[in-house]
Amino acid sequence: MKRIAATALALACVLATPVWAALKPGDAAPDFTAQAALDGKDYTFSLSNALKKGPVVLYFFPKAFTTGCTAEAHEFAEAADQFKALGATLIGMSADDIGTLHKFSTQACSGKFPVAADPDLKVIKAYDSALIRVGSVGIADRISYVIAPDGKIVYAFADRSPEKHVENTMAAVRQLQKK
Repeated sequence: MKRIAATALALACVLATPVWAALKPGDAAPDFTAQAALDGKDYTFSLSNALKKGPVVLYFFPKAFTTGCTAEAHEFAEAADQFKALGATLIGMSADDIGTLHKFSTQACSGKFPVAADPDLKVIKAYDSALIRVGSVGIADRISYVIAPDGKIVYAFADRSPEKHVENTMAAVRQLQKK
């Protein structure tokens, strides 16, 4: 019983701790290729290929079909055309399996942008976006990055609330375009 209480306390402390993105503006964004879903279909996302077209907005989210993650995906979907008009590629990523993300990409993302599966947390850890891992199950924290075409991070925003991620990354992309 003490062990369960200690684990619960440790988990509560982790979840109550504010988040900060460990990768900062100026840091090199770790390159990756990931299995993804776009409008319910398989899609391979390559960061290096996307950066050849312009900046990339990479956002990590904890779990598909949860209230906050679904709301955030809807907001990104509504803004997808604006990001595209600014030359930016949008990609979401979680530790969910690809089957779940096939459904999420159509239902929550409205087929507007891909969501990538990272069940082994390889990319999530490279971006220091892992929130917690219990046994073989892990989840990403809610962190958004804007990556310039040169592969450098120009903006990082970590907040467990999904409310400002779209607004803030859009502003960062606009600022990047002004330079």
